[in-house]
This record gives sequence, C-alpha cells and structure tokens, in this order.
Amino acid sequence: MQLNQLNIVAIGGGHGLGRVLSTLSFMGDKLTGIVTTTDNGGSTGKLRKRSSSIAWGDLRNCLTELVDNDSIGSQLFNFRFDGDDELGGHNLGNLILYGLGEVQSRPLDSIKLVRRMLRVRTQVLPMSETPTDLMAFYPEGRCRVGELSVDEMSIMPKNLMLAPLVKSIKPCIDAINNADLIILGPGSFLTSIVPPLLIRDISNALANRKGHCVFIDNVVLENSPAAKLSIDERLSWINDNIGCLPIDSVICQDPEVKSDKVNIICRDLAHNKVPHHHDKKKLISALEDCLASVDYKKRVS
Repeated sequence: MQLNQLNIVAIGGGHGLGRVLSTLSFMGDKLTGIVTTTDNGGSTGKLRKRSSSIAWGDLRNCLTELVDNDSIGSQLFNFRFDGDDELGGHNLGNLILYGLGEVQSRPLDSIKLVRRMLRVRTQVLPMSETPTDLMAFYPEGRCRVGELSVDEMSIMPKNLMLAPLVKSIKPCIDAINNADLIILGPGSFLTSIVPPLLIRDISNALANRKGHCVFIDNVVLENSPAAKLSIDERLSWINDNIGCLPIDSVICQDPEVKSDKVNIICRDLAHNKVPHHHDKKKLISALEDCLASVDYKKRVS
C-alpha cells in the first residue's frame, strides 16, 4: 500500500517530528502531527515563566517545516533576536504564537490561524492545550522537574509523569483513531517521544489503534541515558510506564538491532550531508518497506 493512500499520524517533538512532517508534507490534510508541549528551555521557557502557557517552540518548528524554507512566512517565524536585552534569544514565531495564545480563546485557535497564514494543509496539534511539565522519578525516591532537568539526567529514571496530569484534545484522539499508520519519533526518547504517551487519552487511543504503529529510531545515539538501552529495553520501559506497548514495528539504522517484541526494519537512513538527519527519500522507502512486510505477514498468517 502506498503512503499517499493512508491517513498518517506522527507523534513527537523537537526537530525529529518536524523532519518527519517535512518528509511527508506531500500528504497534505491526510497527515497530522501531534506535538509535545513540555519544553521549558530557551525562548519557550522564558515565555512560560512570564505566564502559564503551553510550550510553543516545537509547534512553531513543526509548522515552519511544512512551508518553503525560502518563503517570507518561514523566515518570519524562524527569525531569532540576538543580543543580551530582553528580546535576545527569543524566536519571533514563538512570540507570535504566544501573543495569539493570549488573545485567542484556546491554543488550537491560534495554531489554526497560523496554519492559514502559512498555508499549511497538514493538521498540527498540541498534545494538550493545558500547560504541564515533566517529572522524573528515581528508584531511591528523588525526582527532577522540567524538561531541561530531565535532559541533564545521567541515569535512566524509573518513571516519568506529567504534572499536572492533563487531557488531550478531541482532534488528537480522532486522528489516532482514524490513522492507518502512526509514527513515533525520531527524537529524544524521554523528552520528545514519551511525553504524549503519558496522557491517558492518547495512550488509550494507541492501545486500541486500528493502524500500524512504527517507532523511528535515531540515526545517531542521542545524548541521554536512553541511548544505553536496547530497543527491547526501551519498549519494556514504555510498557511499564504507560501500561501498554503501542508499537508494532521499529525502523532503525543499525543492522545489528534485534527484537523479541516487534518487527524490525533496518535500513541506511542517514542523510549524506547531515549524518544525524534522516534522509527524506530513504525514510519514505523504509516506511513503505515496513508496510509491505506487514501486509505480507498478514497474507501468509
């Protein structure tokens, strides 16, 4: 089955999800991105300290990945102020989304307005419209609060949770329920991929999915304790934390990867000029190979 015949949902955060959305942008309105909103660093962190809001940075990045890099809209939303004054380090796109969030009735309305401005057909959704932060717990009882703090951990936490606990939004759940293909990753395991799975509405929808769920692994090891875990150890960690394993296949770069839990597709995925990026054509080919292998297994079972 060809990708352009499917309804696809991609879940994650940071540059990884943006890369996937850019790769699949030809899907138009048959593609939905569900974006992690727990970031508390950089420009986003400054805005969140000013007043309670969701993290806008990853949403802004995903929206701009869906427009032409040379367009005025892309340049506007990616513009970053330099200097040491109060504007220094802020991204103009984050400021626009934050400002719209202050005058609109809900974050989703702000995103829809920006999508119209940038002429983005793909649906881009926050994992929740309610502000929340990551909390990481260690076996001995210590905890860390905030995505920045979680990123700095040297050992794998026993548990992650959201504080406060939040609900997702109906368009996210509807998109997952209607998806033929669900993509998790690539990106930081603990701070980009896992946070949406900690929302009970989303984990329940994934547990009852009709579509095939694929985890796209990073092409190079991330700077995180999760990088020390095998694929099966990461899958077990997800299962222990959310109560289900919402993944059917893994697409990875390393040909030595094996799994007792899921289907593994190993391919050369690295971009020739930017080795830590997934090459768009290679990634599309790997996704199609994954779907073909699933269809074959269904036919012979």
